[in-house]
Amino acid sequence: MEKGIATVCLSGTLEEKLAAAAEAGFDVVEIFEPDLIGCPLTPAEVRARADALGLRIALYQPFRDFEAVPPPALARNLRRAEAKFDVMDALGADVMLVCSNVDGDPIDDDDLAAEQLHELAERAVARGMRIAYEALAWGRHVDTYDHAWRIVAAAGHPALGLCLDSFHILSCRSDPRGIRSIPADKLFFLQLADAPRMAMDVLQWSRHYRCFPGQGDFDLKDFCGHVLAAGYDGPLSLEVFNDVFRGSDPVRTAIDAMRSLLVLEDELCLTALPPAPALDGYAFAELAVTPQSAAEIERQLEALGLTLVGPHRTKPVQLWSARDARVVLNHGDPRGEGIVAFAIESADATRSVQRSEALGAPVLARRRQPGEADLAAIAAPDGTSVFFADPEHDWQHDFVALDGRGGEGPPAARLAIDHLGLPQPFDAFDEAALFYRSLLDLEPTSSEELAAPHGLVRSRAVCDLGGHVRLALNVPVLAGLGDPAPQHLAFACDDAVGLARAVRDRGLAPLRIPDNYYDDLDARLDLDDELLAALRELDVLYDRDEHGELLHFYLPAVGRVFLEILERRGGYGGFGARNSPVRMAAQERGMARWPA
Repeated sequence: MEKGIATVCLSGTLEEKLAAAAEAGFDVVEIFEPDLIGCPLTPAEVRARADALGLRIALYQPFRDFEAVPPPALARNLRRAEAKFDVMDALGADVMLVCSNVDGDPIDDDDLAAEQLHELAERAVARGMRIAYEALAWGRHVDTYDHAWRIVAAAGHPALGLCLDSFHILSCRSDPRGIRSIPADKLFFLQLADAPRMAMDVLQWSRHYRCFPGQGDFDLKDFCGHVLAAGYDGPLSLEVFNDVFRGSDPVRTAIDAMRSLLVLEDELCLTALPPAPALDGYAFAELAVTPQSAAEIERQLEALGLTLVGPHRTKPVQLWSARDARVVLNHGDPRGEGIVAFAIESADATRSVQRSEALGAPVLARRRQPGEADLAAIAAPDGTSVFFADPEHDWQHDFVALDGRGGEGPPAARLAIDHLGLPQPFDAFDEAALFYRSLLDLEPTSSEELAAPHGLVRSRAVCDLGGHVRLALNVPVLAGLGDPAPQHLAFACDDAVGLARAVRDRGLAPLRIPDNYYDDLDARLDLDDELLAALRELDVLYDRDEHGELLHFYLPAVGRVFLEILERRGGYGGFGARNSPVRMAAQERGMARWPA
């Protein structure tokens, strides 16, 4: 099926939007009328530009407030329509989208609406065009697709059909199963948008918070399944109103949009992407360090029980390890400091790479000496490099083991990388969730808003079904209001209280947590006195849900990175979000800063 995108989805001029859509591989575009009105090119020149880029202009939209009006208003509307038909003829567009009337005084009369839409369709067919009628979720009298269909059916004109918009249908919680009963020849166009579930005015929700398929909470696979079952065979076209997207790089947004459609098509069995191999945790996390931060990071790793395995054969990096936890310290990365890369244990790294490339994430160019492991990497939206490791690539062989040094810590320090916390650029939060969902088959959770010292932080986790790979993605709710959070690397252990005590015995104090927190914990959960005393003494935080318990503590931040140590008991699968404001406040106060 053709893949389409409305120009309203993208930032920039109309010329830039068309170029971005073409670069991302779209087949068709919907021309959003304000984009054309503000363009110095004539409609014929816009058509020529689209033709040169290999794009077909499939829809002109929106034509507003037409139907169910008194005769004088109808005359004005028909005159306006004829002018737009001239524009469409020059553009080469043969379908006009007509939205249900939202004007303050349309007449609540379906027969009148059908009669007037019939007249509009009669004029359209004389020009070789068709009319796609769409029920807006905030339409004055027509706000559901089944109501719009009753009017279209009553009008009985072959050039009048429906435009189905997933946002308008799903935001109102209309049952999409009724679409199956609509004749295929009356389904003229399909517009797709996802959105997070929000309790707010539907118009504001629509205009500001739509997103691409897979980035929100709507079940677009189910919705599209009903549309396809009805026999629709036109374009799958995206129409997304989103403040962030309209302020972001149009090419990057268009590629993200295309990725969302490719995944949706794969879910609908319209195309077949290379399957995502099973994941088995993290092979390593790579931290870039500076001369100022390296010593403190090494001190913290040693306190946790990681030991230095050895240096890389050709690069200024070192491998630290404690059984299943492996950290690469990079002393020469131009990106400065922080988590610059991580490697995923894939059942088949080659297939992981193939899937990534099919979804528009090309493999990064890397320098590699003869004999070194050929680990492929792709770039995440925030610039982090994501490597794929499997049994065929012995990357640890690239490090020279030091005499007498092992890779295992003491029994109390049995560690594994549990998750990474990665702050995202403000304009890449939704993109990042879709990136990891589509490439690595990680399932996103619902977004949460956390109270940070300088404003709210939105957090969303993505995890594989087995809980082997977890990522926590963070972004400030409002752009420009400070850093959402430092990056963090979280290690899982068998005994958080015992390891916290061992860390103290080795001369390193965890991040200090106020007594008020433990007083509140006692009031809320009525913990065992001995456990509560140990948590308070060792600055260990606690959470529990219906599945299990979480005990976790933090080490002081080093630059923009901090380490977390956690113990999951039972089936606890969360991240202790309730404790995040306490942790962020403690970090802000600098209760236990590392020495300069």
